[in-house]
Amino acid sequence: MFKGLEKLWDVLGEILAVLLVITYAVLIINANFQFIHNDTVLMILDILRTYGSLLLVGIVGMEAISKRGLLFQIIFIALMAVVVIFLFFPDTYANLIGMISNK
Repeated sequence: MFKGLEKLWDVLGEILAVLLVITYAVLIINANFQFIHNDTVLMILDILRTYGSLLLVGIVGMEAISKRGLLFQIIFIALMAVVVIFLFFPDTYANLIGMISNK
């Protein structure tokens, strides 16, 4: 399914990894020296740190499973979907646990 896209995932992963390292470095340096005083810029960097890390895991995972069979690809995509759902809808986890404990 993703066999031909392995090179694309590799390049995207490398670019995103460099951007995330720069983002982390800027945030760490700013924590010590506070040279960024604009709250909007700090918010954007924080969003990049949070969601960029998840995106990097997804891209590297897609690169890894592009060599595997269809079953592993489906399992990986399903697990990534679960992570994204719980990340964007944190109350989903509490509702799921409530549904399980009520049975």
